Amino acid sequence: MTNAKVRLTAQITPIERESQDEAQALAGKGRMAKAIRRLRKDSGLPLHAAPVALDLLTAGNTLPTTYAQALDVLRRLDAPLVEEMTSLLRAGDRDSAIKLLRERTDIDLAGGYHLVMELSTQLGTH
Repeated sequence: MTNAKVRLTAQITPIERESQDEAQALAGKGRMAKAIRRLRKDSGLPLHAAPVALDLLTAGNTLPTTYAQALDVLRRLDAPLVEEMTSLLRAGDRDSAIKLLRERTDIDLAGGYHLVMELSTQLGTH
């Protein structure tokens, strides 16, 4: 069974469309390790979340390519987390919003920063 935290991370880490397409093609040829490396190359996707992302792709799911799309996915999958992050941003506490996101997911620091900044931009609190 996949850890929910790892699955959420795989679903909210933006990966370029080209990388997703190449990984799917490699997986179709049975080259799973290379497919996982391709997903991780430019995305910041953690090693333990990359196989989950590959499973999602090969099952026909799409993954976000931008932080705006990733935020939409996060809103759909964990609205209470986005609400907590929103409250922190409105209080001027960006660092705590990033910390909260990273505690609830396994997203890397850069990814957490960019996702929180996207939320901040959408809220007009940047």
